[in-house]
Amino acid sequence: MMAEKSSIKKYLRGMKFPFCAGCGLFGIVDSFLRAVQELGYKNFKKFVFCSGIGCSSWIPSPFFLADSIHTLHGRSIPVATGIKLRRPDLNVVVFGGDGDLMGIGLGHFMHAARRNLDILVVMSNNMIYGMTGGQVAPTTPFGAITTTTPYGNFEQPFDAASLAVAAGATFSARWTTAHLKELKKTIKIALGLNGFRFIEVVSHCPTGFGRKRGLKTPQEFVDWVRDNAISIGEARKIGKNKQKNKIVIGEFIRKPRLTLIENIYAITREAQKLGKEN
Repeated sequence: MMAEKSSIKKYLRGMKFPFCAGCGLFGIVDSFLRAVQELGYKNFKKFVFCSGIGCSSWIPSPFFLADSIHTLHGRSIPVATGIKLRRPDLNVVVFGGDGDLMGIGLGHFMHAARRNLDILVVMSNNMIYGMTGGQVAPTTPFGAITTTTPYGNFEQPFDAASLAVAAGATFSARWTTAHLKELKKTIKIALGLNGFRFIEVVSHCPTGFGRKRGLKTPQEFVDWVRDNAISIGEARKIGKNKQKNKIVIGEFIRKPRLTLIENIYAITREAQKLGKEN
């Protein structure tokens, strides 16, 4: 058992992660590495990681023993696009947060899904700007207190997993840091598929958000996440009105279609064929 527990260290550089004590990102890292391990990858030679700015963007860079690019805030997906176009043989994985991907980077996110860019995007949703002072984010629950909404958030939050579906993602799922076994299984599934794949992980943030909600310990935050999570099937039964303040979890879509790379190559071949005929 001890050997099995320490085996994922081969994917890491041996540096200490910068996350706060009790941060949910530790569970996301563990789930991802164990998924890669169970899929039989001995190292990250077939992977490239991209990330923007934020707590979760520190996950791959520089801590994974892999090629990674730490980009500007919200610009991880454009960089991932260039990598995938140049090296379609690689697994290109983006790690980001809700502010990074649903805020400044939302346009890139939507168009990558529309184009069906063949990448996996893993988004940690801690429902706040955790690294810069606890400001309100695009995914902050309605009525929640933050440093910039001291009387409660007056905006409705994005439903990121559903947004990915509407934009054209071939795979979209949501889990939480209270559902790490399900998360690991979903990561394994997503890594075996093609197209724009999105996994949202609602993550507890005891330092930046937990204190504002009166959740004094990481375990209290995890319990709150678990208690407020409902399955997609249950959500459909109770209807939209009763889903308020609930976290809908599960697989939202798995629908393959031609990827951006496949379309580019197909059109290029057709253009070359027409050129020869003329």
